[in-house]
Amino acid sequence: MHFTFEYRPSDSPFVETIWRTESEDAGTFTSLATIQSEMVVQKLQGQTYIAMRGPETKASLALCPEDGEFFGITFKLGTFMPHLPPNRLVDGAKILPEALSQSFWLHGSAWEIPTFDNVDIFVNRLIREGLLVRDPIVDAVLQEQRQEVSLRSVQRRFLRATGLTHGTVHQIERAHHAVALLEQGVSILDTVDIAGYADQPHLTRSLKRFIGQTPAQIITTNGIKRVE
Repeated sequence: MHFTFEYRPSDSPFVETIWRTESEDAGTFTSLATIQSEMVVQKLQGQTYIAMRGPETKASLALCPEDGEFFGITFKLGTFMPHLPPNRLVDGAKILPEALSQSFWLHGSAWEIPTFDNVDIFVNRLIREGLLVRDPIVDAVLQEQRQEVSLRSVQRRFLRATGLTHGTVHQIERAHHAVALLEQGVSILDTVDIAGYADQPHLTRSLKRFIGQTPAQIITTNGIKRVE
């Protein structure tokens, strides 16, 4: 199943990107492992659904209904909702209940459903209400900065803010880096070396787990087009 995604940046330091896409026919697609959490708005058969999705630790086969419209807010790593932390949503999602036709319930209050164009206003309100926060420990860990708190405390905060361990984040990011190299025409053996894999079987196992394809399959297939 093929999708064309449209992306746009956000002014918010809490947001990685904003995207939207559509489906014409029903089908299946491979959902890739990802380190970020996101909020997804789905319009299906006249109904609108809001879901909070956590990080995904493996590639999986997902179903997509026909005639669907989707847009999502992908949050930067370390951004989370305290009442819906990512460690409760790993490899899953929570559908937020509908309030009225154009609103939904979030932490006891009715919120207007955001649109692709007004996401920044929506996110800023979440931040003001304390429903969306960032833990600076995540960026510090990724930048290998020394911390004044104990290693155990750092690990606990990193896990709470991301839903993942630092090691899992590294493995997933490395797999996506390897895919980018292969799609740019880098050979499999050079990709092994550049991305830091032990050998070709190590690369193959990683990509099958996180991307759902072998290196050879990635070289010959690319079903997603990106529109800026």
